[in-house]
Amino acid sequence: MAISRNDIEKVALLARIRVDEEQVTALEKDLGNILDLVDQLQGADTSQTEPMAHPLDAVQRLRPDVVTESNQRDAFQAIAPATENGLYLVPRVIE
Repeated sequence: MAISRNDIEKVALLARIRVDEEQVTALEKDLGNILDLVDQLQGADTSQTEPMAHPLDAVQRLRPDVVTESNQRDAFQAIAPATENGLYLVPRVIE
């Protein structure tokens, strides 16, 4: 699959990226190679392949869910301009 110069310029405009003339030529070649590789991958038969979340079947080690910090809400709210019932009060922004 080939990508045209107009496609590259359009994507660059949408992404707000300045691309000069020699970069467009290089991108045209590089993106064309990438799209050819994707086309080759699309042709691979995966009908007998079971989907997997991770190729190594790794399991993440989890730490115990234990409270390690003390409740310091009163100390933090002592310096706040306005609080009520444990909540910070802020000025109304939307009317």
